Amino acid sequence: MAERSGTSESVGTVVVAGLANLAIALAKLVAGVISGSAAMLSEGAHSIADTTTEVLLFTALRRGARPADRVHPFGYGKESYVWAFIAAVFTFVVGAGFSITHGVNTIRSGEHTGEFLVAYVVLVISFLIETVSLTRAVRQIRRASRERGISGARYLRNTADTTVKAVFLEDTAALIGISVAAAGLALSQATGSELWDGVASIVIGLLLLAVATILARSNISLLVGRAVPQAMYDQIHRELSALPTVERVDTLLTMHLGPDDILVAAKVDFRDEATGADIEAGAEEAERRLVGRFPHIRYVFLDPTRTGQP
Repeated sequence: MAERSGTSESVGTVVVAGLANLAIALAKLVAGVISGSAAMLSEGAHSIADTTTEVLLFTALRRGARPADRVHPFGYGKESYVWAFIAAVFTFVVGAGFSITHGVNTIRSGEHTGEFLVAYVVLVISFLIETVSLTRAVRQIRRASRERGISGARYLRNTADTTVKAVFLEDTAALIGISVAAAGLALSQATGSELWDGVASIVIGLLLLAVATILARSNISLLVGRAVPQAMYDQIHRELSALPTVERVDTLLTMHLGPDDILVAAKVDFRDEATGADIEAGAEEAERRLVGRFPHIRYVFLDPTRTGQP
């Protein structure tokens, strides 16, 4: 039930962010065309990229949540990372590419920027809407970090839920991008030079490039098969070592199978006097303890190993 609740909350966060970005993208593009501002058009491309990203993240959550079957006995959790990676690449190619290219062209051509007022109004409204979306993501991050007893920053670094990480980073980048666009417009208006508008567009592109790189690396790590954070690994090791029938844990392997699924496999040296029934009971107790402490642990496999055996 906790897993379904977590996934449902992530879906809600993505939907809110997607609707917000769609409305903002249309407003920015209209304002960009009217004002002729490179920074506004770049912000429009930024929001279009974010909107498409939310669609891909929604797809990731839905497809990744499908139950396990004979062909995929560990479920489809890793597919969510495939779609999230595609979203990161899209942000890189479309958002960053357009913003940087358009900024460079604006600096070269020095095209005049027209209506400043409409651009400022749209930027203020966009800032407020993006703040609402970011607030929801922050609430989810704080709730999840409190449940794990860690800081929000640490949760963001270690979480396997790349959707909430993507929404947080994109909304944060959007707020920074809006501020940069406003600064570029103000400087261009004050100096009469389109240099600042073009520079603002390039900065927005570089910002998108940084976000896309962070998200792509995170999803690649999870696709390859990332272990749980060291603190959690140590706690799992202690729980297994504390079992009455266990002499020691020789090897412990963990892997994220998806945002809500973790696999634990260990080679365990049981005490010499332990019977087959004791080992079976110990394995059941290990699973009960680990799942009770870490609800996202879905599979626990213990391999009885003799002393000194690799």
